[in-house]
Amino acid sequence: MDAGSFTSCNKSQSRNPLQEQFLQRRSNRENLDRFIPNRSAMDFDFAHYMLTDGRVEKEPAGVISPSREAYRKQLKEIFNMNRTRILAFKNKPPSPVKGLFSESISSVQQSKPVKPRRHISQSSERTLDAPELVDDYYLNLLDWGSANVLAIALGNTVYLWDASDGSTSELVTIDEENGPVTSVRWAPDGKHIAVGLNNSEIHLWDSSSNRQLRTLRGGHQSRVGSLDWNNHILTTGGMDGLIINNDVRVRNHIVETYRGHHQEVCGLKWSASGQQLASGGNDNLLHIWDRGMASSNSPTQWLYRLEDHTAAVKALAWCPFQSNLLTSGGGGGDQCIKFWNTHTGACLNSVNTGSQVCSLLWSKNERELLSSHGFTQNQLTLWKYPSMVKLAELTGHTSRVLFMAQSPDGCTVASAAADETLRCWNVFGAPESAKPAPKTIKEPFSNISRIR
Repeated sequence: MDAGSFTSCNKSQSRNPLQEQFLQRRSNRENLDRFIPNRSAMDFDFAHYMLTDGRVEKEPAGVISPSREAYRKQLKEIFNMNRTRILAFKNKPPSPVKGLFSESISSVQQSKPVKPRRHISQSSERTLDAPELVDDYYLNLLDWGSANVLAIALGNTVYLWDASDGSTSELVTIDEENGPVTSVRWAPDGKHIAVGLNNSEIHLWDSSSNRQLRTLRGGHQSRVGSLDWNNHILTTGGMDGLIINNDVRVRNHIVETYRGHHQEVCGLKWSASGQQLASGGNDNLLHIWDRGMASSNSPTQWLYRLEDHTAAVKALAWCPFQSNLLTSGGGGGDQCIKFWNTHTGACLNSVNTGSQVCSLLWSKNERELLSSHGFTQNQLTLWKYPSMVKLAELTGHTSRVLFMAQSPDGCTVASAAADETLRCWNVFGAPESAKPAPKTIKEPFSNISRIR
């Protein structure tokens, strides 16, 4: 079981001066006085020749034929006899080596241009206040919708921050007896949003009109800490261990129930195809559910029950370029990122990060994975997949980084931490080429206004 809330120790950001030291270092051979000749760079034979005037006696003008004069000039150029200086003060740069394969190598380099290394900023682009952010590992209080609006729950209130113009608005404030807000999740259309509450209810809101559409009741017996959408199906996970599929188009919204967790469900993620659902819980279990096995008459049986983690499993992320690859992160007693083949249930790799894994995000543009962590560094770590080499560590938060959300274009990541700040990071970079316009998302809420 992972600690839900604790006070983490502050640790100042350490500076790494190695780059500066490297730039200031100079080669011993370059530490030369400009008025003292460098003997190793001098040609003593040529100097002796010049000082003793060992040249061929000059012949009177008109005696030397033009062809002979041209021949002498060519000899001087070949043997570098046109020099006038005797003393040398620094070594000459080495001349390029022309090897047998130089032409073939250059042709290969021209055919395969080297991709420039992307600069990853080590500091956040923007920092916003997030007062009353609940310091609870099991909740999911941050989400970035397809309309480029960020939703964050602070205490009993849900705020919307429009990343296009930086404007902020309040969506809803919940009564004290029903709050606090325990989860938020945008629908695929970026217009509607689901809000999970501490009293087991889920509210559906239209953000464009700031109007509540309906309330989902009767499914859970305690707080709803995790949410995810699969088209018109809203999947909810509660402290009661239940996972419920709700069809928001119909009055009797509960269509399937998944039973497999013994404690709170703190992580829910549908695959891009909508066929598989991953769920993580405070019971250290990770389940893979298949939509084809769902039943409305009886509790659905899981496809795989994975018991490799030794702490709560909250962080979940499906790989965008490999449909059957799932990544999961464990809490403070586990500290591992694990990779799963969801077709076979096999664990492909496990990496110990050294700290609590709070959230995971795949890059949409590169083969990279971003993880957020707790004590001791409270950092965001960027990994190269599949080598899992660290590309960058982003520090700035002073308490555990509980939540992350990704912008619609995949370039920017927002992180919210227990230090009550929201930070935006330009970590993933821009896509190489413009992507085609997204498909129009079907409206699953057309008849909700008539359902209460």
